[in-house]
Amino acid sequence: MNSTEVQPEKRKKMQFSVVAHRVDAHQSIAHCKQAAVTLDTDMAGNPEAFNPAELLLAALSACIIKSIERVTPILKFGMRGVEVKVQGVRQDAPPKMESVRYEITVDTDESDQRLKLLHENVKKYGTVFNTIAPATDLSGVLVRKAPLNENAL
Repeated sequence: MNSTEVQPEKRKKMQFSVVAHRVDAHQSIAHCKQAAVTLDTDMAGNPEAFNPAELLLAALSACIIKSIERVTPILKFGMRGVEVKVQGVRQDAPPKMESVRYEITVDTDESDQRLKLLHENVKKYGTVFNTIAPATDLSGVLVRKAPLNENAL
């Protein structure tokens, strides 16, 4: 490198930390920052908590929504709301998520082309999305929320 080339700034990498502990045979608790999440670690299942596979799907949902929150101001993309539905299929041997499907529903008046742009940004810049994508068959759609039928009211 010669003296006229500009060195790229070295950004400090983001780091994340979660601590989990067993409460009893039915649940555990994970802590991060000032938040806590009850975990289903019961071998029979705990309907009042997320199991590890559901947490993975919830993390993907949160990642998608956070990506949308990050890019909408940059794209000047107007929306009233967003909903993400995620489904996973578990393979037994070896145990893993075989496939994950998602549907992002955006309440917006933006054009179809702008919806496609938003989806591309979600797929490109989501940390959890980009971690899961190479490890499983991940695919989904981003659709516009259907307008309310005023005659149905």
